[in-house]
Amino acid sequence: MLQEFHHSLGAQFLEVNGAPAVASYGDTALEYNALRQSAGVLDLSFRGRLCLVGADRARFLHGQVTNDVKKLAPGQGCYAALTTLKGKMEADLNIACLAEELLLDFEPGLTAAITARLERYIVADDVQLVDAAPHYGLLSVQGPSAENVVRALGVFTEIPATRHGSVKISDSMLGDLYLVNLPRLNTTGFDLFVPNDALGALADKLIAAAKQAVGRAVGWTALETARIEAGIPRYGADMDETNLPLECGIESRAIVYNKGCYIGQEVINRVHSFGHVSRELRGLWLHGDLKPLPLRGDKLLRDGKEVGSITSAVWSPVFQTNLALGYVRREANQPGTELLLRTGDGEVAAKVTTLPFVAR
Repeated sequence: MLQEFHHSLGAQFLEVNGAPAVASYGDTALEYNALRQSAGVLDLSFRGRLCLVGADRARFLHGQVTNDVKKLAPGQGCYAALTTLKGKMEADLNIACLAEELLLDFEPGLTAAITARLERYIVADDVQLVDAAPHYGLLSVQGPSAENVVRALGVFTEIPATRHGSVKISDSMLGDLYLVNLPRLNTTGFDLFVPNDALGALADKLIAAAKQAVGRAVGWTALETARIEAGIPRYGADMDETNLPLECGIESRAIVYNKGCYIGQEVINRVHSFGHVSRELRGLWLHGDLKPLPLRGDKLLRDGKEVGSITSAVWSPVFQTNLALGYVRREANQPGTELLLRTGDGEVAAKVTTLPFVAR
């Protein structure tokens, strides 16, 4: 992480699952507005990055994750879940198929666990796992003007047009750069994988280009606010090892049901074909200005009976109210259902809604 660089911009820091990250650069409201209205530049180098190399890499990973990896050609990618034999979540992954490797991007603090999980199933396969973080950093541009910011760099002659699409360029000054179309807030967005030696130089160029588009450098706090508003679950907050992917609102993006065998497939396909999950992730409009915000695990009640719990909560500038994500049991999770949220500081009414949140 570019500690000195971020300090020079007035950064304040926090930890995300044990990894240092920029919380903000001093004005979270302006950073949030950049993500919503123009473009925000983020240093996401605290996230995990693994590369799979070897002749069997696609076949092997195809048998480990919920999406179809075999069909990916270089320059394509997908989103997937990594699950246990019982179909429970171990991580969610952004997968980029590069010319000679598969690049995995995932939440911070999981590199050792994901490496151990994958290595457990490498038997006679020609597959090697390489931690990319010591070599490559990750910058991201998110917001409606993100593509204009990337074009303004004058580095990439081609911009990938489809989600998870990627291109590589070799720059004489910056080295080999990879650009991935990845809208992390369901607007427009691009990730840039950059050699660590060139990370500061490219971050400086990106922020300058963003400022020309009335954007700016953005930290974690603004990103989380926009993420929750967009109804996008995050592993470690809204998804964990207790969840089936079908509960988490990621099924349409992450799961292919006719792809063949993978770890956890039997359970996931059985639930999909013959049953249903007992709870699902929902959005919750919270009535009143409850302070402090609800905490992960705070209970949701209906007629005095516990029917769910909160995972993430935020005060939303665009909706001017408190919002939350949480799991609600099937009998109480229809849009418009009124629930009671019980916290350590009191009780507040909560109304169930589908995701993403839209103006009422």
